[in-house]
Amino acid sequence: MSSDPWGRVDETGTVYVRTAEGEVVVGSWQAGTPEEALAYFERKYEGLVVEIGLLERRVKTTDLSAKDAQTAIDHLRTQVDEHHAVGDLEALRKRLDKLVETVESRREERKVQKAKQTDEAKHAKEALVAEAEELAQSEQWRSAGERLRALVDTWKGLPRLDRKSDDELWHRFSHARSAFSKRRKAHFASLDAQREEARKAKEKLVVEAESLSSSTDWATTAARYRELMADWKAAGRAQREAEDELWNRFRGAQDVFFAARGEVFAERDAEQTENLKLKEELAVEAEKLVPVTDLKAARATFRGINERWEAIGHVPRDARPKVEGRMHAVERALQEAEESEWRRTNPEARARAAGLTGQLQAAVDKLRGQIDAARAAGNNAKADKLAKELEGRQALLDQALKGLEEFGG
Repeated sequence: MSSDPWGRVDETGTVYVRTAEGEVVVGSWQAGTPEEALAYFERKYEGLVVEIGLLERRVKTTDLSAKDAQTAIDHLRTQVDEHHAVGDLEALRKRLDKLVETVESRREERKVQKAKQTDEAKHAKEALVAEAEELAQSEQWRSAGERLRALVDTWKGLPRLDRKSDDELWHRFSHARSAFSKRRKAHFASLDAQREEARKAKEKLVVEAESLSSSTDWATTAARYRELMADWKAAGRAQREAEDELWNRFRGAQDVFFAARGEVFAERDAEQTENLKLKEELAVEAEKLVPVTDLKAARATFRGINERWEAIGHVPRDARPKVEGRMHAVERALQEAEESEWRRTNPEARARAAGLTGQLQAAVDKLRGQIDAARAAGNNAKADKLAKELEGRQALLDQALKGLEEFGG
């Protein structure tokens, strides 16, 4: 018979482990010496010690869930209770009991932490809703729209609350965004209506300008053209395409009239030669405005130059295209600068471009998520198909972003 402090083997090969309740049969051993039998069951005990030690480290150093930890503890406790090892089994039970306490403590800590995070998320979402509802009344269409989009991104990064609270807050948040979009849409619809009114007003001015182009009442008609020009500027801008077409007709009618008047006054060559000299000086003065650095100041200066230009009168017919071409070149440069500024600050076009970019970005993000999900599920064929679709959407997004840069955003 062989024994150690925690177990023994009797003459029949039966192996016992000593416990507080007395000896308990571990198993039997017929394949070798009693010492080998004890060594075998002691190794099994050491194996349990190692497993419990590993589980203790996992509980303390990883995010192992309480449920999984308890399952592992129950498994080890079953092995200890079945008495298939020789060693201090009661010590192992105490370690498992202490581990259960640790798991429960961790569970409570996580519960408290989760409650704290939920409370913080609720306050954060309530703050987002309050800001969105304030922005819904703003008339800063560009900045408010950009801020609302940023709030959506912030919202997406926050944890979900309980369904009822989350749905109520999201409903208020979404309603505020919808209210802002509705007001912005109405604002730009009003701008469109104003542009249509400007188009109708300028159409009437063009009709009158064209009817006057054949007049020979030089002084009266020239004065009326100046009045028509003032009315033109006061009418506001029409839609860009209509504005360009009407302006070309309006300017063309004036050119016909003043060309005819110039022919009648052709005999006044001496006076017109002096006019040419003066206009060349004005052209030099106007050309100094290009390139345009201060549009408002340049417009005002050019307007003054143009008034002096109109006051001078006509120049010899053969010299007129060149000197007027120089002024027209400056005027075109000013118009191009004005159109560039208008495009850059046009909130309607900016909003449309930003809206398209947002839609494309959302589509790209969604496709990326679907691709990741497909690959995670092992469906590479679906993932490859989605990846091809993503290439097309990404190309459209890149184009939209490039276009958005033209508006300064």
